[in-house]
Amino acid sequence: MDLGIRGRRALVGGASSGLGLAIAERLAEEGCSLAISSRRAGVLGELAADIARRHRVPVTALEADFAEPGAAASLAVRAVEALGGVDILILNAGGPPTVDTTATDPAGWQGALQLLVLTPIDLATRLLPAMRAQGWGRIVAVGSYAARQPIQDLAYSNAGRSALMAWLKTTARVVAADGVTMNGALPGRHATARIDTLDRVTAERTGRSLEQVRADHLASIPARRYGEPDEFASYVAYLCGMPAAYQTGTFTVIDGGLVAGFP
Repeated sequence: MDLGIRGRRALVGGASSGLGLAIAERLAEEGCSLAISSRRAGVLGELAADIARRHRVPVTALEADFAEPGAAASLAVRAVEALGGVDILILNAGGPPTVDTTATDPAGWQGALQLLVLTPIDLATRLLPAMRAQGWGRIVAVGSYAARQPIQDLAYSNAGRSALMAWLKTTARVVAADGVTMNGALPGRHATARIDTLDRVTAERTGRSLEQVRADHLASIPARRYGEPDEFASYVAYLCGMPAAYQTGTFTVIDGGLVAGFP
């Protein structure tokens, strides 16, 4: 399927590994010019050069840490300078640390909200006016199935991702007539470094082996496997394309059937 976005300009957050990197790859395959961001500057530069070489599209590496209050302002300016404008924005950042939900603290909440809510909203807000003025734009937030089915020990993430969804849903209705769509894609358990870390933390906390922890998770997933990053990225790319022009304000779980409840 031709998504009709060849030549579009995309800013992809958290693109140094995992789902963010897979999304950057898929958009490059569709012919998008890219600005990829991450706090891992060294790795990011190498990845940008590799993606540009293989897909023959311009790719710029932009260091940014969504946990820093000034990150959105700086990243927005640099992305527009590098690309000449941003048509597609992928809101994606790492996750907050695990925490005993009965022992959270203000500093933990502030860090999580900056990472998952304040910086993404600030970045999108800065890039929305140009999208609306040109009559075309795509904003896709990479969230988590935790927004539908809270995950134990991830209280900061559960709340932060839900707050971002609320803003996206509200704003999508305001900008829809301007040709701008805003959606979310909620991954289940995919084969990424983040999930590997969470599995290891659970193993250490519970005294079980990593294999036992993973076996329990696999038993809870009807598909009986972790998802591949590219499977998730393919749906995100679709949301960025012309075939999805009438879809906005939605939040779709890609989880192998893990979440049992209705949307």
